[in-house]
Amino acid sequence: MSSNPISQDNEPTFFERERDRLVSQIASGFEELLSQNNVLNRQLEQVYGVGRDFTTVAALWGRFQDLMKTQQVEVEAVAVDPQGVPGTGTALAGRQSVAGPS
Repeated sequence: MSSNPISQDNEPTFFERERDRLVSQIASGFEELLSQNNVLNRQLEQVYGVGRDFTTVAALWGRFQDLMKTQQVEVEAVAVDPQGVPGTGTALAGRQSVAGPS
């Protein structure tokens, strides 16, 4: 008689049943992990997309702020040298008429 770890009636041993059960648990755990990872990936992509939208808005506000700073410097320069603000007609208002008063 030889000692065979598998019983003679081809019924799986306790070790084989436990191994199959554990492999099944591990496989289902990996499937759940993959599913949760996909959900996380989609949410990260959404967050990234919202961040890109705010980047364009932030750039626009940055340009507006730079424009306002530039205009403020020009207004301060006019306050020091009252020639008027270019393009508004105020530069001519401070000058005396060449023909003189009528």
